[in-house]
Amino acid sequence: MLPGAQGDDAHAEDSDEDDGDGVEGENEKEEDGDFLSDFPDDTPELELLHSRIGSLANLHLTRFAGHLRRLCLRQNLVSHLDSKVFHQLTLLEELDLYDNKIKTVGDALDKLRKLTVLDLSFNLLRAVPDRLEHLSSLDTIYFVQNKISKITGFNHSVTLRSLELGGNRIRKIEGLDALVNLEELWLGKNKITKLEGLSNLRKLKILSLQSNRITKLENLDDLTELDQLYLSHNGLERLEGLGHNTKLTTLDVGSNFIPAIENIAQLVNLEELWMNGNKIPDLHSLDTQLGHIKTLRTLYLEANPCQTSDRAGYRRKVMLALSQLTQIDATYVRGS
Repeated sequence: MLPGAQGDDAHAEDSDEDDGDGVEGENEKEEDGDFLSDFPDDTPELELLHSRIGSLANLHLTRFAGHLRRLCLRQNLVSHLDSKVFHQLTLLEELDLYDNKIKTVGDALDKLRKLTVLDLSFNLLRAVPDRLEHLSSLDTIYFVQNKISKITGFNHSVTLRSLELGGNRIRKIEGLDALVNLEELWLGKNKITKLEGLSNLRKLKILSLQSNRITKLENLDDLTELDQLYLSHNGLERLEGLGHNTKLTTLDVGSNFIPAIENIAQLVNLEELWMNGNKIPDLHSLDTQLGHIKTLRTLYLEANPCQTSDRAGYRRKVMLALSQLTQIDATYVRGS
């Protein structure tokens, strides 16, 4: 997977000045007919995409209550979730309301005890919904690209396995201590300045903090199960702090201010290392830091002084130092 291709880092940059509640398509005319009139009552999955639905009243969703397990209303104009409707949809396991106009949730979801996946990305939330404790089966949450400024509301979400909060206005990692079963945390494109508040997440396998304001690699000692770490486009000044993260297979610290390849010889399971766009002047430490890591297949070092000052010899020198590589930057190694 290419750096920047992860879900939370692929969204547009937010701005402190963008405090309006308008979204693209706001002036679209709503269509509130019964789009579901031809569906039988025992339909288990309903999907209405980009249908200009503003109100759920005319959909008569309650007639599906005995069988409905998945409801997808992506890219519509829904701004209100009616509690009278959702309190009857008690069998719902997946609710996808990506790209609507929802500002608050209220108590609408309180009865959805079987809900495992909730997607409220690309809405107008200014805070994490405050009644998530009622959703006792939640496995995956997507709250990407809203206007959330603080991580709250997860004190009882012990079943949560994946949490995506990319593209918001979060400045501090906090409020995650209860998420002891969390395996994936996506916080790219926020305003986070420090690695902290992660020590209880001992099952975490994927941590993405691309496009933040972090300057130091630290406080990761307890994340011994970490498999993928994404920290590109931050302000990192040194490669350090990974002494206990020996299960890492992917490390992305591209586009930072790192001056040397150091302190990663212990990452003996590493398969992909992205250090492009840093301040690395030479290739002298390649052999000692990476030569013994037989699993290493991909290395990105382009846009460092070690590449820009020796364009003719750079690739050959990398190949000689690390014969196990199958890809250097964007190009595969011949014969691999």
